[in-house]
Amino acid sequence: QVQLVESGGGLVQAGGSLRLSCAASGLSFSRYAMGWFRQAPGREREFVAAIKWSGSSTRYADSVQGRFTISRDNAKNTVILQMRRLKFEDTAVYYCAASRYDLRTPQDEDDYDYWGQGTQVTVSS
Repeated sequence: QVQLVESGGGLVQAGGSLRLSCAASGLSFSRYAMGWFRQAPGREREFVAAIKWSGSSTRYADSVQGRFTISRDNAKNTVILQMRRLKFEDTAVYYCAASRYDLRTPQDEDDYDYWGQGTQVTVSS
């Protein structure tokens, strides 16, 4: 059974930082591209960042480019989202996802096969 478990969310002031982690089990982690998505209240879920199976290629949404960094550790079956200079509009539930398209950095949620339950990030202004 595939499980993706996010952690690291919480409440932070604008301008601060948070580090989200996603621990994967039940799948051959290094054969999957990994992504982060988020959903704010009243809004659709949106792409945040993705990383190729090897970690050699990444993709970011324009809204987080230069502030967020995605990385992975295939030995630990973990993907990280380091978030810096957080803004009020970054407030959302953040989801980790795994995609079978390991050679790409997919940004369409339809390209993802497995999802975590999400972790809440709240940025106070």
